[in-house]
Amino acid sequence: LVDDAWSDCRDLARWPDKGKGGKYLMLPPDYQGAVPAGYFVIRTDTYSNLVFLRGSIAKGLEPAVENIKSNLKVYPLAQADNPPETEFVNFSGKSYNTIAPNDFSFFEGINQVVQEEPIGAIDSEARGLLAAIGIVKGQPFNPDARMKKLLGEAATIGNATARAITYQPRIDGVFIYPDTNSAWTTAYANKNTTFETNGAMGLDARVLFYFNATGVTQAMAATTVGQGSDYALAYLDADKKPLDGSKTYKLRLPPDVPVNNFWAVTLYDTQTRSLLQTGQRFPTMGSQSEGVQKNADGSYDVYFAPEAPLGKEGNWLQTIPGKSWFTILRMYGPLEPWINKTWRPGEIELVK
Repeated sequence: LVDDAWSDCRDLARWPDKGKGGKYLMLPPDYQGAVPAGYFVIRTDTYSNLVFLRGSIAKGLEPAVENIKSNLKVYPLAQADNPPETEFVNFSGKSYNTIAPNDFSFFEGINQVVQEEPIGAIDSEARGLLAAIGIVKGQPFNPDARMKKLLGEAATIGNATARAITYQPRIDGVFIYPDTNSAWTTAYANKNTTFETNGAMGLDARVLFYFNATGVTQAMAATTVGQGSDYALAYLDADKKPLDGSKTYKLRLPPDVPVNNFWAVTLYDTQTRSLLQTGQRFPTMGSQSEGVQKNADGSYDVYFAPEAPLGKEGNWLQTIPGKSWFTILRMYGPLEPWINKTWRPGEIELVK
């Protein structure tokens, strides 16, 4: 997928190559030159864009990495006849900050985007809101001490509000199994990637998604049997209590997990909304993991605890005392029993 500087989506998965690869040409909003043949053309509304790709690790990590490094090439159109070698930077195992600030500097970041990007990428309503606090295209953003204090408080309150909306969800259409007391939720309320209902923007639904996630794509909400992926998120245990990193929990996935490709359970930190940093290199396990054990009836048990339960090391995800966490169950190539909800994951149970 491709998201622009304001997270508007250009979905590669729905382009003519059908996910099989091809040559894409990304053109900026003010491009006036010729458009050469042989490309899938993407016109974006901003100069800065994020491109997200996911590789399959079915044949192992190294082949997946090599496949991307050998086949992905990024270069300016002006150098298409003699493209330079694409440089890859490996961030695995490295610490870096991707957290949006919750103080005055949040608004400095917004101002930077406004100044660097075409103002036409946002509508007049958004421009008016930004102008009301002094953020105007082509003008300096110099709030006085009083305004800085107010904006800093606003960012802090906004962060707290987003946490409440996300980690104690109350929005209609967010629970996957509303006929039960299940804690499993979807990232997109009512499977809606525009967040609009009857022409009105669902503000809480939009916050719910963007507080936790990085990129939006229609494909993540348009479930097709045996293709793509679908996600279930759990922020609470079976008793609707926050997940405590000092305790031991168990999740049971019933037999015949309905996926065409594979499933995975991954842990995240509620503070950073990034992968939980533990002694495990990858805080994830699933059907492709080495050492995962299946129960006699074909079900799987996943354990979440500071230390592995005896004999369950292959089915264990490490948690950190003093840190809360949440998890995402990813279904790659979901099949009909998942889509029609006749197959359901268990709840995350506290082990007494």
